[in-house]
Amino acid sequence: MIKLAPKDLSAGMVTAAPVYSKTGQILYPAHTVITSQCISYLEFYGIKAVQIIPENEVTDSNIEDSSKKEEISYSQQVRRSREFHLFKVDYSQKRRLLKESFGNVIEKKEHLDFNALLNQVSSLYTNHLTSLSVFDMLHNMREIDDTTYAHCINVAIISRMMGRWLHFSQEDLEILTLAGLLHDIGKCMIDPKILSKSTPLTPEELKKVKKHPSLGAKILDGYQLDGRIRSTALMHHERCNGSGYPSGLQGEAIAEFAKIIAIADVYDAMTSNRCYRKGICPFEVIATFERKGFEKYDSKYLLPFLTHIIETYMGNTVLLNDGTTGKIIYINNLHLSRPLIQSTKNEYLDLSKHPELYIQAIV
Repeated sequence: MIKLAPKDLSAGMVTAAPVYSKTGQILYPAHTVITSQCISYLEFYGIKAVQIIPENEVTDSNIEDSSKKEEISYSQQVRRSREFHLFKVDYSQKRRLLKESFGNVIEKKEHLDFNALLNQVSSLYTNHLTSLSVFDMLHNMREIDDTTYAHCINVAIISRMMGRWLHFSQEDLEILTLAGLLHDIGKCMIDPKILSKSTPLTPEELKKVKKHPSLGAKILDGYQLDGRIRSTALMHHERCNGSGYPSGLQGEAIAEFAKIIAIADVYDAMTSNRCYRKGICPFEVIATFERKGFEKYDSKYLLPFLTHIIETYMGNTVLLNDGTTGKIIYINNLHLSRPLIQSTKNEYLDLSKHPELYIQAIV
């Protein structure tokens, strides 16, 4: 029998003893075959070490089929589905095409074909309309480190969903989607070494990064576009209280589409993996919006976004900070980031009444 930390485990190893959470909940029985999903689960729970049967001692009699014993969470079901696999392949292809298109514009090899770009992104939600929502798909793509191109696609999709929630016309939905896709095009003019830096930016580097809205607007000046697309590129980092950049605009001075895409931009940036940190749990991001967002973002866009985005996580399995896992069964409209959880022990936890608890991860 040997002990290994989760990071040292490999798929195919077999547990020699039951694995328990810090609260005494059994995670895996003895003789369970370890899978990559098991390893992720153990890391979520903060398990320090697992007892493993040495490879030369593993026999058919001391192996139990983990696929029969392991309780599959909703996110795991999504990741194992054929629909998600097809979406992932299609998404990766669209990301490569967007990178190529932006690169050609910067190198002045060709003009952007906006209709083609819009059709490419549109296919991600028109070709994958299944029982799984777009947000199920996007959340489970978080294993891929974020890039400017993936981020632009995500913001385009999230912004389009916001437009649908706000009952926009088809024409406005398409303009909003394209504005989301192009909002960060100015970053293509920034040194990639700065954008991929894993340590804090220097004041001079940060100054360069903050030029990307103006650079993006300048790139789009050369095209006949709906003015809302250019203004979004220029203003998506402005904030209603005047704390944004590049111009420190406030309230009504900020374009409406820029206000919408600012919310989608921040949500995706915070929940995505970046070179300098892992993505933050969506519920922590929603809690941040609840605490500080209404002074920075327009409430007529932020409130519908939070109300609808939280609904996309109904039924998901979550991990609490005390090691408890459970399913989201009810949304508290007064405390959106603190829903009612049904634990695996069939206990009901109203997080609005338990300030010491919070959702640490969606598993």
